[in-house]
Amino acid sequence: MIITRTPFRISFVGGGSDLESFYSLHAGAVLSTSINKYMYISSHKYFEEDKIRVKYSQTETVHKASELQHPIFKTALQQFNIEGGIEISSIADVPSGTGMGSSSSFTVGVLHNLYTWNRQFASKEMLASGACDIEINQLKEPIGKQDQYAAAYGGLNIIRFNTNGTVNVEPLFIKKEIYHSLEDNLVMFYYGNQRSASSILSEQKNNNSQEDKRKNLIEMVSLVDDLKNCLYNENLNDFGKILHQNWLLKKQLASQISNGEIDDIYNLAMKNGALGGKLLGAGGGGFLLFYCEKEKQINLIKALHKLHYFPFKFDNEGSKIIYTEYED
Repeated sequence: MIITRTPFRISFVGGGSDLESFYSLHAGAVLSTSINKYMYISSHKYFEEDKIRVKYSQTETVHKASELQHPIFKTALQQFNIEGGIEISSIADVPSGTGMGSSSSFTVGVLHNLYTWNRQFASKEMLASGACDIEINQLKEPIGKQDQYAAAYGGLNIIRFNTNGTVNVEPLFIKKEIYHSLEDNLVMFYYGNQRSASSILSEQKNNNSQEDKRKNLIEMVSLVDDLKNCLYNENLNDFGKILHQNWLLKKQLASQISNGEIDDIYNLAMKNGALGGKLLGAGGGGFLLFYCEKEKQINLIKALHKLHYFPFKFDNEGSKIIYTEYED
């Protein structure tokens, strides 16, 4: 049996600049962190050696990988030429469609598991770029590259998307007390309304040809280094203010990113101690993240009592093998 654990991520600023329609012209960047909420992928030998069984929200049992309905399992198993005798399943701490990059964490975790199944080492770069290849190139999902790299590498990073398609991951080495203060001052709530990011990202991709949308994204990318500087300069209140700037810009990128109810919740949070925040992921639903000093969080949590408060901590390890036992 092999079990891999791959983190989900929260992105602070720069989201959307990881779409090829933008970074191929202007270069993109995001500042994000992985968190201690995970996607677990387990695999073990299936007793019928001529069959494959995969378990997710459904269970499929087939004679060969090409017969699978699940596109990621199907593509990954075909890539590794695994044609039978395996059962592979997924369990997640957070549901899909909630803005934490669950699809890419799933893909990275599946790849990590299958490399290990084949007794092959996989670097973080191999996992990240391999997940991008499956999701973007092979399955033609209208998504960017940040989630795959955040899930594979883990930690607090700036991820830069170069015009030639390469990606650089820059870890942020900030003081321990600043790191823990940042962690303590972030508050997350589950808003609900699970959704597919594809329609929002497709609209945003099309909108990247519009000059005003491109200018917004260029400004959002500039906030990445502003946010990095406020961390190194130990000025955390500016972190919240920059989050707020980024949210105001992000809302203008596509029509479905926010709505009246989300705006009302955000404004209520700002009146009750938050200095800034954002809806995680492409938009439309999922989790709301706020920067709020720890001593003011009681008021914020009371004000947003209709939402599910969701505590979390940062993760530093990225995708990891947590159990292996080969059946020779």
